[in-house]
Amino acid sequence: MEHSSEPPVGIDDIAIHFPRLYMDMKDFATLRGADYGKLSKGLGLEAMAIPDAHEDTATMGAMAVMQLIDRNGINPRDIGRMYLGTESALDGAKPTATYILDMLTQRYSERFGKDCFQTCDVVDMTFACIGAVDAMHTTLDWVARSNESDERLGVVIFSDNAKYALESSGEYTQGAGGGALLIRRNPRLLEIPDCIGVSTTPVHDFFKPRRKVTLRSVITNVLQLAQETGQSVKKGLIERMIRHLPESTVRKLGIFAHGEESVSVHRDDPIFDGQFSNRCYQTAVRQAFHDYAKKATRQGDFDPEKDEKLTEQWSRIIMHLPYAFQAKRMFPDVFRHDRQDSEMWANITEKIGLTPELPQSDEEAIVANWEQEMDAYRRAISKTPEYIEFHASRIEKGQRASSLIGNQYTGSIFLALMSTFESDLEENCNLDNTKFGLCGYGSGAKAKVFGGTVNPRWREVVSRWHLFERLAGRIAIDHTTYENLHKGVQDNSVVEPQGEFALVEIGDEGIDEGVRRYRWIGA
Repeated sequence: MEHSSEPPVGIDDIAIHFPRLYMDMKDFATLRGADYGKLSKGLGLEAMAIPDAHEDTATMGAMAVMQLIDRNGINPRDIGRMYLGTESALDGAKPTATYILDMLTQRYSERFGKDCFQTCDVVDMTFACIGAVDAMHTTLDWVARSNESDERLGVVIFSDNAKYALESSGEYTQGAGGGALLIRRNPRLLEIPDCIGVSTTPVHDFFKPRRKVTLRSVITNVLQLAQETGQSVKKGLIERMIRHLPESTVRKLGIFAHGEESVSVHRDDPIFDGQFSNRCYQTAVRQAFHDYAKKATRQGDFDPEKDEKLTEQWSRIIMHLPYAFQAKRMFPDVFRHDRQDSEMWANITEKIGLTPELPQSDEEAIVANWEQEMDAYRRAISKTPEYIEFHASRIEKGQRASSLIGNQYTGSIFLALMSTFESDLEENCNLDNTKFGLCGYGSGAKAKVFGGTVNPRWREVVSRWHLFERLAGRIAIDHTTYENLHKGVQDNSVVEPQGEFALVEIGDEGIDEGVRRYRWIGA
């Protein structure tokens, strides 16, 4: 196939902002009576980033974009698009990206004018953890349509607070942070061609539903609480209160103001099935990989008969990491499928046996047994010398930053990319013109597999990140502070904001209800 002579598009620079607070995993294990060895050696978890009282999805995203603008000397008027990928939106209608735009306008209006972002297109994109990858691909398409008279510059933002219920099975994977990608033609970091493998299957492995709460249950729970504090509650009081509610002035206040018998409640913590979600992740990435291989073949970029295996062509493999060792556990499926007709795989099967045969029956018990056999088989693959060497050389560097921050939801794949680049820079590795493979996943469920080529200028970009240096300068918090922040009862900031954007007020009632106000706090 004859390739286009148009200039490449891709990622020119990446910025990341993470909270200055973190919970040490040793302290967390002590708090919850958990096995620290399992968390550290088993899952790769060393710390979780925790937002302070003045931080949220919008402030973290704004801080990252500010880094990009200042580091690259960008005029805000030149940014034509800022698309945000998040699953931690602050409003059901107003995009969180508009809050980010508001903060950036405050910051740069004196230098560039109050309308410096007015012509910038912004939107939120949500598909669990893959929303930022979606935002990136749409922005790549938009930038690719640039020409010399219309040189387009796009920013992709990712920002999330991965928060789970206290004492839940997902609590130890928490994390938070915001980041931004600078997308342009002739990028200095990673050139990304228009070849994307996709797999989408509607499942309920992880989701955040609108919860319904009846007014009766609210009243009942409040009166129960009163009794627990020693207050007397007369028999039949609940029924009398409910009958009186339509004519009460309380009907105009808070959750009672909607004139309905129940109210919708949004919670940050999800409903999830961890084991099922892992299987969805494995299946989706494998299917997306197959789709990518087919498309690469059609485009003339891959010849399965002559070229080495796709995963052997990738010098580094960057994956979505809900916890640090997720890629190590999830990639054996792709590793197996990409080598099934090879001498290497023949040697592996001599040691661990053949792949468990797919059952012909769809009976639930039979399928469940086969899935357990497959889980065990993947674990066996991951322990072979061939896979251990493959993981160490191509995947491991991406998990180093994740172990210190935790889950970043939409940003986890890009954190892994930064972690890989900076680790390679520190080790003086030569990545010039090598190919990367990237595998994104979002519950619900969708996976995307795509490639990138490292530009020889990557060192000048990465040398300005100082990712691990900044991670080393954070402040550890105790369990009381952690739980107060988690519950939202920490009134004041643990560390007073300085040189950053801060949430300073949330409106209370009427047309001001829920309005979020932010301010730049100077150094």
